[in-house]
Amino acid sequence: MPKVIADITMSLDGFVTGQGADEQHGLGDAPELHTWVMQQDAVDTEILEQATAESGAVVMGRRLFDIVNAPDGWNEDMGYGADQTGTPPFFVVTHSPPRDVRLERELGMRFTFVSDLVTAIDQARSAATHGDVVIMGGGDVIGQALEQGLVDELRLHLAPMVLGGGTPLFKPGTRQMYRQRDVRPSRNAVHLTYERV
Repeated sequence: MPKVIADITMSLDGFVTGQGADEQHGLGDAPELHTWVMQQDAVDTEILEQATAESGAVVMGRRLFDIVNAPDGWNEDMGYGADQTGTPPFFVVTHSPPRDVRLERELGMRFTFVSDLVTAIDQARSAATHGDVVIMGGGDVIGQALEQGLVDELRLHLAPMVLGGGTPLFKPGTRQMYRQRDVRPSRNAVHLTYERV
């Protein structure tokens, strides 16, 4: 059975976006969080390529979907696996599916809209013919998955910045044990992998 992997970039103080995150400003006032994606060194590139290759299906929240599906969102050159061969199926957690999906029309990507996180993960597991299920965000969806004990492996890309506010990754009261499996520093971030105990 595929593992469920939560994979997200976080500031040193635990925020996955800065203040003012919206559809036009997905990271709010902190686009530097993704310096490791936009200005990759060899380690960053290897981490991204490996994560994309291992993705059998992807789960995301509606807010993140709206950002990547917006006219200036993902395209042929930039997006999940854009420079790789093929892309996995996506499962979006939402109570109100959109009428139009630009990424399906323009890029042939596959999206399924599901009303709750557990069902989205179950459907993603069934759809993952190879690889694992990756919950890519946003922070609220990953926070819920951690809180509910749905995550087998947690991959954090720790950006060298303190934000002081924004979207927190961890919900108050969530307490779980993880075993550190891998630590890989790059020029732009420290890439951490933890397995749930």
